[in-house]
Amino acid sequence: MLLAGEEWAARFADFQREAWRLETLPQYLMPQEAEEFESFRGGARVDPADVSNEYTDRLRRQVAQGRSQGRVHVLTRPLSDYLRFEFHHYYMAHSLAGEEIRILDVTNRSNPLEGVQDFWLFDGSEVVLMNYHSDGRQISREVFDGDVGPFLEHQRIAVEESVAFEEYVKGLDL
Repeated sequence: MLLAGEEWAARFADFQREAWRLETLPQYLMPQEAEEFESFRGGARVDPADVSNEYTDRLRRQVAQGRSQGRVHVLTRPLSDYLRFEFHHYYMAHSLAGEEIRILDVTNRSNPLEGVQDFWLFDGSEVVLMNYHSDGRQISREVFDGDVGPFLEHQRIAVEESVAFEEYVKGLDL
């Protein structure tokens, strides 16, 4: 089943304990980010502590309710312009709002999740596959109909092999 609109938004409203994401691409071409990305490339920066929007407000409510949201982004250096933008413009603010973001840098090591595609895992029981073109344009979101066991193992490996976002970006010029 493909997910969009209200059905997709309901996953974030309805999960009970944890929403977790694996990201594996060096860029995500999202039309709604294009203007902000170009501004970032031109030198514009935001103060992450001042960011308040629907996403950060939802994160704060979830944390207050005892629900967690997290992600691991698998990447290699040098960081793409998009990753620098994502780190500065989104991850810093999301982390301050309570999202548990981790980085798995596989620049000088083998990738323990080689070939695993992006996905969301809700409450350890539902997987939504995130389908992208190789350039990062989203194709679709698709509910996975099968054994979630391998995805739980992907999550375990990703968390175990990664470092906290705040630790990873210390000293980086974003």
